[in-house]
Amino acid sequence: MSASLDEIIANFDLLDEWDDRYRYLIELGKSLEPLPEEAHNEANKVRGCASQVWLEAQAEAGPGPQTKLTFRGDSDAHIVRGLVALALAIYSGRSAAEILATDAFETYERLGLAAHLTPQRSNGVRSMIERIKSDARAAAGA
Repeated sequence: MSASLDEIIANFDLLDEWDDRYRYLIELGKSLEPLPEEAHNEANKVRGCASQVWLEAQAEAGPGPQTKLTFRGDSDAHIVRGLVALALAIYSGRSAAEILATDAFETYERLGLAAHLTPQRSNGVRSMIERIKSDARAAAGA
């Protein structure tokens, strides 16, 4: 069972040292539901990430923008897997309209991650979020 976004934010607020925050991010990644081997495919691969990242979206039937999307993800890098877990906490289980209206970068800023990620990792996060929003636009029929 993965942590909720509120839990993640509260736990980050308790950690003063960046080494502790990175360890927590890695723990978040370890808590991700395993992605089945067959989901590690080209269709689910996120382009623009230095590490390998896979995102699988499942849409529940709903009228366009109200379609609820659930995501699963994985990465071959521990910290990136934690960043995947954070993105899923922000977006998974929400409607396409909510996903499109949510700015994950605000959360990354609030947690201080934007300032502590390498430019390469920041680009990977952008690619991951753009992929999630692209799936939401497709589900919404936009």
